Amino acid sequence: MGEMLRVENLHVSVEGRKVLEDINFSIDYGEIAVLFGPNGAGKTTFIMTLMGFPKYKVEQGRIYFKGIDITHMDVSERSKLGMGISFQRPPVVRGVTLKKLLTIISNGKSDSQLMELAGKLNLLGHLNRDVNDGFSGGEVKRAELLQLLMQNPDLVFIDEPESGVDLENIVLIGEMTNHLLGRGQRIKDPKKSAIVITHTGYILEYINADRGYILFNGKLMCKGNPRDILAEIKKNGYRRCATCQ
Repeated sequence: MGEMLRVENLHVSVEGRKVLEDINFSIDYGEIAVLFGPNGAGKTTFIMTLMGFPKYKVEQGRIYFKGIDITHMDVSERSKLGMGISFQRPPVVRGVTLKKLLTIISNGKSDSQLMELAGKLNLLGHLNRDVNDGFSGGEVKRAELLQLLMQNPDLVFIDEPESGVDLENIVLIGEMTNHLLGRGQRIKDPKKSAIVITHTGYILEYINADRGYILFNGKLMCKGNPRDILAEIKKNGYRRCATCQ
């Protein structure tokens, strides 16, 4: 189906500090890309910029989604076009129950579908609680995933799904992430794409990612098979990236 997202010569600053430099990147319909990199490399900045959060200022370059220039669109406009995000550390939202939030973003799904998905993610007992208030690390990640399943975006940004999660939750999150991306079927969904940030690589046991990238010092340094890249990182860390740079 061709290209879903294209990023051209992207330079981004955060509070006056340059974080990303000359990023060129694309992702096709139905493709899953995995982003590796050390802490502070700019991985979260990259997906937050793509999602349109105002703290992340595009100094130069363009972002195209489904052939539309979205460089200066706000978060809500990008969401309506079919973008969604799962945060690494989502905020607590007091005064809004999880069920209320899910109903707002349900994108036409019925209450029975909401209950079914909440049951699969072991969140039925959390629906009438304020969003993330008192949730454990695993519960927060599952609630983020439930929101994405209800929104059903075409392009998903997932920031460190394994962070702060025990092994039991990793299994459930991995399986439901696979479901979200349409990879649980014999033939993958040709419309669903994703950019997944991971440090541990555990998520690769559940999703069949197509390409891997390393972001190092604000630049995309290389791309290739995600499992091969992960094996290299485990063996040598990011020292080779510094040598290439």
